[in-house]
Amino acid sequence: MGMNFKMTAKTLFGFEELLGNELKQLGALNIQTGMRMVSFEGDTGFMYKANLACRTAIKILKPIFTFKVNNEDELYQGIYKFDWSTYMSSDQTLAIDATVFSDIFTHSKYVALKCKDAIVDQFRERTGTRPDVDVEDPHLRINIHIHQNECTVSLDSSGPSLHQRGYKTATNIAPINEVLAAGLLMLSGWKGETDFLDPMCGSGTILIEAAMIACNIPANINRPYFAFERWADWDIDLYTTIRTALLSKTREFHYQIKGFDIDATAVQKAIANIENAGLEDYITVTQDDFFDSRKESTGLLHILFNPPYDERIGIEMEEFYKDIGNTLKRQYPGTHAWMITGNLEALKFVGLKPSRKIKVYNGALEARLVKYEMYEGSRKRMLNDE
Repeated sequence: MGMNFKMTAKTLFGFEELLGNELKQLGALNIQTGMRMVSFEGDTGFMYKANLACRTAIKILKPIFTFKVNNEDELYQGIYKFDWSTYMSSDQTLAIDATVFSDIFTHSKYVALKCKDAIVDQFRERTGTRPDVDVEDPHLRINIHIHQNECTVSLDSSGPSLHQRGYKTATNIAPINEVLAAGLLMLSGWKGETDFLDPMCGSGTILIEAAMIACNIPANINRPYFAFERWADWDIDLYTTIRTALLSKTREFHYQIKGFDIDATAVQKAIANIENAGLEDYITVTQDDFFDSRKESTGLLHILFNPPYDERIGIEMEEFYKDIGNTLKRQYPGTHAWMITGNLEALKFVGLKPSRKIKVYNGALEARLVKYEMYEGSRKRMLNDE
């Protein structure tokens, strides 16, 4: 498999510890968490494994060199001096993503353009031809990260964001990101040890991610391709071995995963996505109104849902969230109910005291993941029984 090297996994705010634990369980070395990222070490096979298996990673980057930069000429020269023929040829395509946290550089698109010029100029002067840019589907995707005067150049081993699992072909208004859904499930403590319900399931993302966690199915097993498959050192035999080993660790799930949605179109989309993921044996989706439903199973029920809020869908906020609280309280005893909302004001109307409240982000929107514990009988009696 070769020597170990440093990698960086990008993630969402608040998911750094989750991702660090995932990488540790997979066998990563020298794990260090930062802001929206985790650095670690592993070999090429581990890079393949991390892309396939990490539920809370958005990207897996492979840093290849770092240099100091104090102006745009030093940036150009630093990129130009590196031998890019190691990683691509002039008849291939490239794309460059840049992020900057610097007083020297303030425009990421300009940095990306300057780095592209340096690479293209090197090939033109050496070979007489130049690689083209393809922002959608390049042979090589390069990541430039500038923090103050330090520039780190990495290869993007993932390609499109790893939230694009490959199973979702149908979506609704404001669908939840797959990485966000998986992270919320992990924050809620979901491990597949009880029945599960998403009572406002939309296109089924939370249900699918819940089933994949319960069955220990690799997060990106349905993904059509990864960027590393176009690299010069792509080892298909090693990748196949890693993929087979991960699939051998899947497990059976002996509880029920159910989803409701009041909208018939949403139900159809959820069913289609569940079938695309090959999880129809584990998940049931029906057209039902959560507010008219009640808990059907015995034993503890784990609920996680992403209710609509007034920025996306026209609802009477106060009445809607009051109904959520009343439904949980009256009709779902013996339930741990988790809910994410980007409408922090709306939480006041639920009428239940959350036992946990976690700050997360849904895209750029600050949100809260809250937990409500519904006991069988009185809470006092339940605590005494314990």
